[in-house]
Amino acid sequence: MKPSVPEHIASIVPYPPGKPIEELEREYGISGSIKLASNENPLGPSPKAVQAILAATSGLHRYPDGSGFYLRKKLAEKHGLPFDSILLGNGSNEIIELVIRAFMGPGDEVMMPAPSFLLYRLVVQWMGGRPVPVPLREDLGIDLEKMAQAVTAKTKVIFLTNPNNPTGKVIGKADFEAFLSSVPREVVVVLDEAYIEFNTNPDTPPGFEYISGQWPAVIVLRTFSKAYGLAGLRIGFGVMDPEIASFLNRVRQPFNTGSLAQAAALAALEDDEFLTKTRQVTRDGLQFLYKEVEKMGLHYIPSEANFFLIEVPCEAKKLYEAMLRRGVIIRSMASYGMERFIRINTGLAEENIRFIETLRQALAAMEQFDSSGRPETSSIGAQSR
Repeated sequence: MKPSVPEHIASIVPYPPGKPIEELEREYGISGSIKLASNENPLGPSPKAVQAILAATSGLHRYPDGSGFYLRKKLAEKHGLPFDSILLGNGSNEIIELVIRAFMGPGDEVMMPAPSFLLYRLVVQWMGGRPVPVPLREDLGIDLEKMAQAVTAKTKVIFLTNPNNPTGKVIGKADFEAFLSSVPREVVVVLDEAYIEFNTNPDTPPGFEYISGQWPAVIVLRTFSKAYGLAGLRIGFGVMDPEIASFLNRVRQPFNTGSLAQAAALAALEDDEFLTKTRQVTRDGLQFLYKEVEKMGLHYIPSEANFFLIEVPCEAKKLYEAMLRRGVIIRSMASYGMERFIRINTGLAEENIRFIETLRQALAAMEQFDSSGRPETSSIGAQSR
């Protein structure tokens, strides 16, 4: 007898996780692969975080601090925030789930840009809600006007990603404030700032300034996975009005973040040298990759994150396979509905060089390029700036 599964669960297309590098190398008979597919920090974890983890291992027989007191205290001091406005999560992913669990009921609507982070839609479906994806503008920016127009009496939560994933584009401050002014105050607006540490656009709205006062219920999400290099520990946080935090605390697990993750994050916040180096490596990498992609005549989308999109003259899935067989792991954007785009994060200098060389080889082997290394026939335009 098969178990009965609700339709809203059976209809879900699961999030497409990647395989371990070791397994991919075994399957394809290759070695020395590089991974530029998951927007990870190529420098590794913060050295101070690693030291803190080693020091904390002696306490692994104890349950972690369920309140995350010291990490929340440090975050409050660093960002000038009320202590009770900060909520820790098993990655910022968990806080996305807590928001939906707390504020959405079956049949309610949750809005998000499309494409954007795939987890928004999945979590809404898990909980029996209705995802409302709103297509991006022609320039791939988030269409706040259309999102405001799409709000209904059933809209409970709106997700905005700034910078957006996978485009790397940011929302302007005036546009964001105009959007907030048009949204009913009972609607929760989640501003996901997973990549904000890489942003250099001065017109970006400072998310923490919108968590109280005249604005609707705004929740700002941050993570230690990207800029701090702690993706494997799963630690993030949300900032919100303390009353909103109290509701999320009612639906979270008592020990939702581990002791090693809390210790590492606390130390990483003190590692300014590592954060500065991460930002510099990212910006240098982006500028190098932009120039090399331009030389190949390919269109790309400039980014305020640690990744960017490249439009390619073939199916992205096929190029992913061709690159993988040469030991370079990239992300096909087919699952985002972008059949001819790939996304890569910046790597170390030698990894960026290898990516460019491998991209030329793969496209040439697929008979997309002539001997000069430029597309033989392509409708792809000049790069966007």
